[in-house]
Amino acid sequence: MPLTHAPLQPATTGNRVSSSELSLEARLAATDAAMTIRLEEAAVAHEVRTAHISTDPVDLGDVLTVPLTPTLQPPTPYRTPVAALLQRAHHRLLTDGWCTGAVLDAEGARCLYGAIRTEARGDRSREAQGLQVLMDAIRRKFINADCVPSFNDSFASSRIPLRMLDQAAGLADTRGL
Repeated sequence: MPLTHAPLQPATTGNRVSSSELSLEARLAATDAAMTIRLEEAAVAHEVRTAHISTDPVDLGDVLTVPLTPTLQPPTPYRTPVAALLQRAHHRLLTDGWCTGAVLDAEGARCLYGAIRTEARGDRSREAQGLQVLMDAIRRKFINADCVPSFNDSFASSRIPLRMLDQAAGLADTRGL
């Protein structure tokens, strides 16, 4: 003879109320409270599990890259003279190459100072203004930078010096130089 079971009924004992006796709003509130507690516990557990992982901020300049082949056409020049000078120097480094340890190397690549000097075309005042704005841009990120040539020579790749030159052009344009 097979065993038959009576259907299970929620029990109501003492202060405990069965879910069938609660209104829909009360059941939703209870479910929301239970889920909130579970989410808070999960957040604490996640913090504990990941506390040993360092979370250094990411500089998007290190993540975003430029095309391998630079465009041969210079971008639209800035309207202010010093900003245009810095932009031309940036484009010259992209097209002719960047170097360290010399103003101009055997292959025609230039350092930051050499590119600005070449693009100033003998105008020492504009060259000095361009170098000053470039140092201002550099010191915003690299507080201990002494001068443009030593900053240029402290890098093995052109990525950061070119980025600083581009930022200096924007800074000069913002200043109206």
